[in-house]
This record gives sequence, structure tokens and C-alpha cells, in this order.
Amino acid sequence: MERRVGTVSRGIRCPIIREGDNLVDIAVESVLGAAESEGFELRDRDVIALTESIVARSQGNYVSVDDIAEDVKNKLGGETVGVIFPILSRNRFAINLKGIARGCKKVVLMLSYPSDEVGNALLTWDQIDEAGVNPYSDVLSLEKYRELFGYNKHEFTGVDYIEYYSDIIKEEGAEVQVVFANQAKTILDYTDCIINCDIHTRKRTKRILLAGGAKVVCGLDDIMTESINGSGYNASYGLLGSNKSTENKVKLFPREECKALVLEIQEQILSRTGKHVEVMVYGDGAFKDPQGKIWELADPVVSPAFTDGLIGTPNELKLKYLADNDFASLSGEALKNAISESIKAKQSNLVGNMASQGTTPRQLTDLIGSLCDLTSGSGDKGTPIVLIQGYFDNYTTA
Repeated sequence: MERRVGTVSRGIRCPIIREGDNLVDIAVESVLGAAESEGFELRDRDVIALTESIVARSQGNYVSVDDIAEDVKNKLGGETVGVIFPILSRNRFAINLKGIARGCKKVVLMLSYPSDEVGNALLTWDQIDEAGVNPYSDVLSLEKYRELFGYNKHEFTGVDYIEYYSDIIKEEGAEVQVVFANQAKTILDYTDCIINCDIHTRKRTKRILLAGGAKVVCGLDDIMTESINGSGYNASYGLLGSNKSTENKVKLFPREECKALVLEIQEQILSRTGKHVEVMVYGDGAFKDPQGKIWELADPVVSPAFTDGLIGTPNELKLKYLADNDFASLSGEALKNAISESIKAKQSNLVGNMASQGTTPRQLTDLIGSLCDLTSGSGDKGTPIVLIQGYFDNYTTA
């Protein structure tokens, strides 16, 4: 019978993961148990993906507010610290800010506007236009901001992040000054010790600040890169990719040893089933919400670890292009056969080929990670492992 199903994404339930759990065994048993329960079989090039959260939890990769405060004080001197371009998030940044404030005497909080880096909005562009403000050059004090725009609560969370972040800083005993600007060098008018909290533009921001005469510049990726008093750490990403665990603790992004994890899972599946699967760890997907304008990716990368078969980008032909152009005169079985032959004969690298235009030119791990993030969700589905089948199949795969 002709195959009728292409890509399938399944959320796989597994036990609640705790520090020290054997995640290799849990992942393998959960996937194989799901296959037996649901009556499907693994195939070569299936993808098993584990959310970064359970990987970091099994590693015990947590840090406390006190740990963050100590590292901040050691690296930035404990006096006036500029905190620039943080994202607006109770989950992603609030506890980090608490630690930063605990580690210094004054925080100059510089927020980008009308939104943060990932699209969480303080204001709308219409409000900016109506006020006659140029966000590319104008620097606003808190007083001027309130005069022009008043109080604006986030569309989804109902939080006024300016007030919320200011209160966190003051509750830690630090003085706070709020500034609104989109040029990194603006902070140098207030302090020369700076934590730049942007994620995907962090290297450029550091370069601009150091060239402008900053004394010390640390990104979030420079804080908690080593253990403090036995805490967790992340040598590559520091606090980037962290999530709130409790009111006084955050879970960091998984450490580098998660590369060994994906390789061990791949090896066990091969040993148990004879199938060569690909395995990855995924965090936030990379997609934009059309309503809230929020770009999901608050992690430094979509996937911190993956097997080699997931390196690269798709190499696909656009079926509708072939149908409307090369084979416009064909239909039915003749059209199907012609397109099938084109797929079988396609080059190994279709860059520049008009028949591939419109296919998504993104890394496989970013595409698959986004699919996994949407499948598992971030709430109570209880499926932190995702099995994707048929992703690498095409129209000709039997």
C-alpha cells in the first residue's frame, strides 16, 4: 500500500526528572515503552529530542541568588553597575536581577524600547509615533517616560516591568535609576561597570562598550561560568538560558557534557533496536508570535548538543514550483512521476537553484527544535521527550 503519512511528532511521557537521575536509561526506556504501547516502530533517522530543562535538572545545574550576587560583586566591584538590555520576563530574568542587585550598591537599569530583544513590548510603535520620539537616538529618563507614556502593563502577563524590576532592585537594598535607550554606549554616561543582558547581540554590545571606554563589561554569559561554593555553572553560557526554579534559585542551561548524553542515547537505541537514530537537546524554538510579536528564542541557542546527522540545513525542492513551472503541462500520475524523478535526481547542494526557493534556509537543529518546543509545550503536558519520525523523508520515500 502506498505510504500516506509524512512527518510525525510525538510527545513522549517520562518520569519527573531529579538531580542524579540516569537520563540515558530514562530516555531510552520511555521511547521504547511508548513504541510498544502505541504500536509503532523506530526507523533509521528518527529524531529523539530531550528538552534542556530535564538535562539541566539531571545535572543539578542550579545557582542561588547569593551565588549570583557573589560572582557579580567579584567581577564588577560591588558599586554602581549598569544593567542594560534585559528581556522582560519573570521566568527568565527576575531572579537573575535579584542576584545582580544583591551584589552591588546601585543599579542603572537601561531598558530598550519599545520592546526588548525578543519582542516583549513596553510600548507600541503607534505610541512612539504619537509621542514624536525617535527610539534610535532619544534617551528617556523614567520621569520623561512616565510623562509621555504613563503605565503600560504587558499584554499577556499584566505586569508593568519597569515597576516590577525597580521593586526587585530596591528590595535587595540597592539604589535604582531607570533609563530608556537603544544605543549601548548611552550607559557610559552613568557608569563604566556594565552587565549587558542581551542574548543574540551580546558580542556586538560588548565590543561597542569596550571601545567606548568601559572599565568592565560582563554579559550574562560571563556570570556563573564557574562554580561558587559548590553551585552549578555553565562555562559557555553562564546565566544565559537560565529559568526560574524558586524565588531564590535559577536552573542554568545544560553544561557541555550533554554532548555525551546524546551520543549514549544514540548508541543504546542502536544496540537495542538496530536503528540509527539522531538525538538532540532542545530549548526554546525560534519562531515569532503574530499576536504578541514575541520571538520565542530566549535561549542562547536552540540546541546545545546534537548528534552529527543533524548538522546542516535542508536540501529540498519546492514541489509547487516544479508543478507550476517545470511540469505545468502535466497532471495526475504523469505529474507525480515527473516530480518523483526530479527529487531522485536532485543535486546534493541546491543553493541557488530556483526550484528550491521558498524552502526554509535554517539549520536542521533550529527547525527540528522549534517543532519539538511546540510539541512539548512549556506547561503540564508531561512530555519533555519528543520523537520525530519521517522528518528526513520526501515525496518518494516508500
